[in-house]
Amino acid sequence: MKDEMSSVKCNDVWDLVELPNGAKTIGCKWVFKTKKDSLGNIERYKARLVAKGFTQKEGIDYTETFSPVSKKDSLRIILALVAHFDLELQQMDVKTTFLNGELEEEVKQFLSKNFDMKDMGEASYVIGIKIHRDGFKGILGLSQETYINKVLERFRMKNCSPSVSHIVCTRPDIAFAVGMLGRYQSNPSIDHWKAAKKVMRYLQGTKDYKLMYKRTSNLEVVGYSDSDFASCVDSCKSTSGYIFILVGGAISWRSVKQTMTATSTMEAEFISCFEATSHGVWLKSFISGLRVMDSISRPLSIYCDNLAAVFMAKNNKSGSRSKHIDIKYLAIRERVKEKKVVIEHISTELMIVDPLTKGMPPLKFKDHVVNMGLSSLM
Repeated sequence: MKDEMSSVKCNDVWDLVELPNGAKTIGCKWVFKTKKDSLGNIERYKARLVAKGFTQKEGIDYTETFSPVSKKDSLRIILALVAHFDLELQQMDVKTTFLNGELEEEVKQFLSKNFDMKDMGEASYVIGIKIHRDGFKGILGLSQETYINKVLERFRMKNCSPSVSHIVCTRPDIAFAVGMLGRYQSNPSIDHWKAAKKVMRYLQGTKDYKLMYKRTSNLEVVGYSDSDFASCVDSCKSTSGYIFILVGGAISWRSVKQTMTATSTMEAEFISCFEATSHGVWLKSFISGLRVMDSISRPLSIYCDNLAAVFMAKNNKSGSRSKHIDIKYLAIRERVKEKKVVIEHISTELMIVDPLTKGMPPLKFKDHVVNMGLSSLM
């Protein structure tokens, strides 16, 4: 608490002023947290003095609030490039980060001019993710074994939990299962509880899995897009899935229920392609900004296992079965024409994103998981 008050004072967080007429005061409270290292050992105790923002009313005391943080995709991309180029990886921490933001509202809080940085040395544990490196082999792995153990212990299972959503950031193999459970989180039944326990049992048996990136001769981002058809028993909507691979490991993925009801497998696959190309364009933009990958200037390859969807993405034609498709999804053709992406056909047997759209036989599932870059070995 003394450290927090010292930081507040050093950053000139507040000024002592007379309360203006009509102004509303906002109370504050202490929030305590235990910070642990990669092995789960207590590193230090933290205390944060926070404003009681819940006493404010939207439109009166504030208009918009958000906390800017980096995307997990950005972190994985950078770590993949670190593995490929065998770069040094250092970690810095911004002390009392949220004391450095500026507020436009008349609250008289959180104003600072400088960031106080702490050098934490070589990065080995970042936002709950353990970083494993083998410089000789040119391999970098990401794991969350400590967090998985924490979740298992918390629910006294070691033998269940909505907390698995945080594990998805290094485990694309559970993205579909977690997404399905999330659809019923507001009103779960005993069946959903049993399904969650199965996910936890799977994680218990694979908690040593690492998302691996390896030095390679082919520095290129490759995407895969897939969809099931009308799998939602409540709405008959389909599930889209995409995954992007760089230097042997997944850098970005998503499994999500489509917002519109597709009337054919082609339409469901085409909608999924749209989602994949939209994200692919962002990936190109982000990686281009890093200026370390010349190959990113070439069209980004996205593979789809539906011939009709591939044909529709490449050709400016609409038949009686496709003329009703929402015009926004036709943006795929524009992206193909501008050579931002290229949509290619691939055999269903090689479609590694299948586990993000549907349940699969164990052996086939394991093959796809390996191709995503997940392994227990370095």
